[in-house]
Amino acid sequence: MRIIYALLFMCSVAVSAQNSYENGVKHFKRENLTAALLDFKNISIGENKYWKAQEYIGDVYAKQENWDESVEVYENLVETFPQDANFNFKYGGALGMKALTLSKMEAAFYISDIKYYLKKAAQLDENHIEARWALAKLYMQLPGILGGNTSTAYKYTDELLQISPVDGWLAKGYVATEDKDFQAAEKYYKNALTVGGSITCYQELIHFYENKMNKKEQAQQLRKEAQEKHPAHNWTNI
Repeated sequence: MRIIYALLFMCSVAVSAQNSYENGVKHFKRENLTAALLDFKNISIGENKYWKAQEYIGDVYAKQENWDESVEVYENLVETFPQDANFNFKYGGALGMKALTLSKMEAAFYISDIKYYLKKAAQLDENHIEARWALAKLYMQLPGILGGNTSTAYKYTDELLQISPVDGWLAKGYVATEDKDFQAAEKYYKNALTVGGSITCYQELIHFYENKMNKKEQAQQLRKEAQEKHPAHNWTNI
């Protein structure tokens, strides 16, 4: 009988953990972050979904912009699974977001770690789009004294171009815009629109025309075209 009770207890614990995980995912997708956090924290170490729940906990903290907690969770995941590209990316990204909340002097101490983990994510996964986007942005935002470099940023946009042409052209448009090379940026954004034709592609080029080039008429014409291509989207405030 003791064996039967033990087995029943183990089954009930497993079912409870599974239910907590599934409920947590539902809450997370609905942006019920507090409820999601409670569900994911209800899953104990050793249970089947524990590590996936830990990742979600880090994601919840990130959505709440609680960067200290997010960094701690992702750091633990990286230490446990050092070869996981996504964990390295999320840890590097969380460190980057935390650095933005600090003074420039304090943030400078995080730069080497941010670079290390984002680069490692890109090395571990040759198709990791988000890591390469993050690196391109990082190298454009950093001052030269801390390693900021347009050429390095373009290196990652070239890699993106091989993985996802639309992401590659959008990233090149971003880098050129930050570099104030508006002629090149316009070409890149147009290439992205030709390749992708998505809402994001239209948004980026419209925003570029209005805010960087002061080409209001071209922006308006593009907005009309976007409305025809994507009628369900509200283009009024784009």
